Amino acid sequence: MHLRSLSLVNFKNYEQAEISLSPRINCFVGENGVGKTNVLDAVHYLALCKSNLNPVDTQNIRYGEEMSLIQGVFERREKDENILCGLNRQKKKQFKRNKKDYTRLSDHIGLLPVVMISPSDGSLITEGGEERRRFINAVIAQYDHEYLESLLRYNRALTQRNTLLKSFNRDGSYQSDQLEVWNDQLFQYGSYIFKQRESFIQELIPIFQRYYDTISGGKEKTGLSYRSQLHETGFPELFRLNAEKDRILQHTTAGVHKDDLLMTLDALPMKRIGSQGQQKTFLVALKMAKFEFIKKINGFHPILLLDDVFDKFDAGRVRQIIRLVAEHSFGQIFITDTNTKRISDILVELDTDHKLFIVAENQVVQQKENGKK
Repeated sequence: MHLRSLSLVNFKNYEQAEISLSPRINCFVGENGVGKTNVLDAVHYLALCKSNLNPVDTQNIRYGEEMSLIQGVFERREKDENILCGLNRQKKKQFKRNKKDYTRLSDHIGLLPVVMISPSDGSLITEGGEERRRFINAVIAQYDHEYLESLLRYNRALTQRNTLLKSFNRDGSYQSDQLEVWNDQLFQYGSYIFKQRESFIQELIPIFQRYYDTISGGKEKTGLSYRSQLHETGFPELFRLNAEKDRILQHTTAGVHKDDLLMTLDALPMKRIGSQGQQKTFLVALKMAKFEFIKKINGFHPILLLDDVFDKFDAGRVRQIIRLVAEHSFGQIFITDTNTKRISDILVELDTDHKLFIVAENQVVQQKENGKK
């Protein structure tokens, strides 16, 4: 699978842009703040119905404009997929596949898988468990629609159960039997979520370890593990044990919404002892493992988006990443960088079909082989 062309109208800083893409390597070079990342974010929009950077759709419309369009033509399983995303300040987001509207955006998730590696990934290590659960959910939802549906239903039941707990406190009464209907739903959907997360992470760990060892040269010992309350106790017992705590705190304190992904270096938290380079290596290895996992499930390559990945890496780790992405197992790749010489050297080393784009003054211009635009 690859994206053949990308068209932008009033998207972020672009009034209009038409980009014809290589099926292998596409590099976007320019100073900070000129809109390189916005091109990658447009690809993310077309694949996952949302921005990787700003969850508020209207804030991705060019300043002073009422609407924005993102359109891409993908080649998937030897067929064209024309995807259009329309953003409007006054209306709901519109998504079309081959000129037909989606009734539910969730039906689009997984059709065009992408994996993005960006500076914002640092939150996976530095922030709380919600970020890591979001990472897990985003991977599994790209290939398992039942998981996505279970997650949506679980979260709705969780909201209702928490609302009921608050009403008990407000009304000065507590009726445990009223919680049962929501307990049953959390048990039903949460059990499936737990099972799929456990299976996914067990398969992900050895793939992640292989990538980390390759990039780091095998110099460090890292760990990745899944932590869930359900490893110790089943749902009914969890609700019983935490009933009083839930009543006092007025929210559900146990369940898969408390799961976490533990990340370690030499058996200690990566967040606490990992250098910037080690943390970034961990994240790149994790995202590459995600890429390989999705490829295995779908039977074709996701698109790989590498946004400013070489910052904070020593030369040795940069070379290892270059070697990895040069393999044909990585399909179509988008790369952004501020260093023209570095990216040009990378393209020479990759020795594969590629296009280099110069991004400046809200425009994207392809640079020809002789350096001319």
